[in-house]
Amino acid sequence: MVQINDKGINLAVLGATGQVGMVMRSILAERHFPVKSIRFMASARSAGQVLNFEGHDVVVEDVATADLTGIDIAIFSAGGGTSKVWAPRFAEAGAYVIDNSSQWRMHDDVPLVVAEVNPEDLDEVPSHIIANPNCTTMAAMPAVKVLHEHFGLTRLVASSYQAVAGAGRDGVLQLMNEAKAALDQGADQLVFDGSAVQFPEPTKIVKTIAFNAVPFIGALADDGSEETDEEQKWRNESRKILHIPGLRAACTCVRVGVFTAHGMSVQAEFEKDVTPDMAREVLKDAPGVELMDVPTPLEAAGKDPSFVGRIRQDQSVEGLKGLSFFITNDNLRKGAALNAIQIAEVMVSKHFADRL
Repeated sequence: MVQINDKGINLAVLGATGQVGMVMRSILAERHFPVKSIRFMASARSAGQVLNFEGHDVVVEDVATADLTGIDIAIFSAGGGTSKVWAPRFAEAGAYVIDNSSQWRMHDDVPLVVAEVNPEDLDEVPSHIIANPNCTTMAAMPAVKVLHEHFGLTRLVASSYQAVAGAGRDGVLQLMNEAKAALDQGADQLVFDGSAVQFPEPTKIVKTIAFNAVPFIGALADDGSEETDEEQKWRNESRKILHIPGLRAACTCVRVGVFTAHGMSVQAEFEKDVTPDMAREVLKDAPGVELMDVPTPLEAAGKDPSFVGRIRQDQSVEGLKGLSFFITNDNLRKGAALNAIQIAEVMVSKHFADRL
């Protein structure tokens, strides 16, 4: 434990040395999170590393041997298996756990929260565990929630265009290695023949991702639906966050050759009439949303908002009940690290205001 300030929150980050953990450390400093003391934790393999936080050297602790007492809030980015074991142990020791994995999202006693969308769900946290949504769900919710409030959402259909950073460092390396191989061999030949380049064998994503789109993310669900678990997460999490348990929703999740920032094409159907101008009017001041004529992943990477654009009437829906639009959002930043820290900020205001 390293003391940072006289007042504030005793904070721990589990998974501090990983890709998302690195972004978390940066955002905590950027947003001046009220840290009294900080602890970084990881597996034994990463323990002993020294990480800098606001000018202080913090030695990474092995979570398996760490003393968990005295922690107010713990932010996890260490995978579902790790969270299944350690989230209850941190909670039993008195900490509120904000978890980035899918382990706890659909548990009835665990709030699933997008900070700008449903912070009221943090009024009471009986399990002391809070779930961060999937990064694709996260991108859509700030815009979809405000449209639902004004026009009454009844149906949601999407196709995602998900960056390789969503598959971790191995996904990024696969794209880099494949792109280099293609450029070295003459990538322009792919115009005429998809087999013109000898790509390395895929190492993380199921098929070649460079100059490609792969409509399969996650694993096939075991219910016979032929959906992937990523597609089911999107539907189930949207229902829970929006408090619309019967929402008709479907998504096709596609991995694309982009490094960071997920995109999503959305068709939304409503109870009330809505035009693109009406939608833009309510979205322009929506928290966590920024309007852009043609939003792209490159412009979203490294930024906080969900960028929303290409808003138009959905011609497949009768009358004025449907909209089509495109969303893009940084999956490492808002999609994981930023939202977890924003949840922590809400928790501070609701449960630790006397510490400030």
